[in-house]
Amino acid sequence: MSKQVLIVSGLMVLGGAILGGMLIFQNPMADAQASKTPVTFPDTPGPNLVIEVAGHDHGKIVIDLLPKIAPKTVAQIVTLAKQGAYDGVVFHRVIDGFMAQTGDVQYGKHGGDLSQAGLGASTLPDVPAEFSKVPFSRGTVGMARASDPNSGNSQFFIMFAPADNLNGQYTVFGHVISGMDVVDAIKRGDPSSGQVTDPDYMAKVTVQE
Repeated sequence: MSKQVLIVSGLMVLGGAILGGMLIFQNPMADAQASKTPVTFPDTPGPNLVIEVAGHDHGKIVIDLLPKIAPKTVAQIVTLAKQGAYDGVVFHRVIDGFMAQTGDVQYGKHGGDLSQAGLGASTLPDVPAEFSKVPFSRGTVGMARASDPNSGNSQFFIMFAPADNLNGQYTVFGHVISGMDVVDAIKRGDPSSGQVTDPDYMAKVTVQE
């Protein structure tokens, strides 16, 4: 199986979800209110990623990037944003109570053929895993990957709710510091697969140094 196929991260099986090719199980007993609590992450030194969301949902999401935690991953995200690669990319997989995934710069462009959205990557090399002790909380931003821990490339996901089972398994590279209400309003996908019909998208993605 090719790397691009593994990046798909598009299935949910027996309460588990494949995120970048890895089966991860969600906690069915998780507090439903955890996906509605405010986020209070600080704006740490370093760049911010600003995402203008369009579609059914509209608004701005500001992500505080964490170069001290994941320097190579942050550098990759910043490079792609400055290239304009993320502009027009859809949220192709969105699971209520779990996360919203986007960043397929190859097959995930709004207005195009989205039949392979989630299978693609950028032309940049993959980045190595930068796992840390930073937990996956509501508002945490992580790098999607295939079964190979060192296969992160362009796709990433934003957490609606905490998921401790992801801790140490995926690279955390940012936190939402503004616009979590916009994240919460992103159009959800099919409850079993997360696949979204007529998805919301990132109209413009910029970097604030």
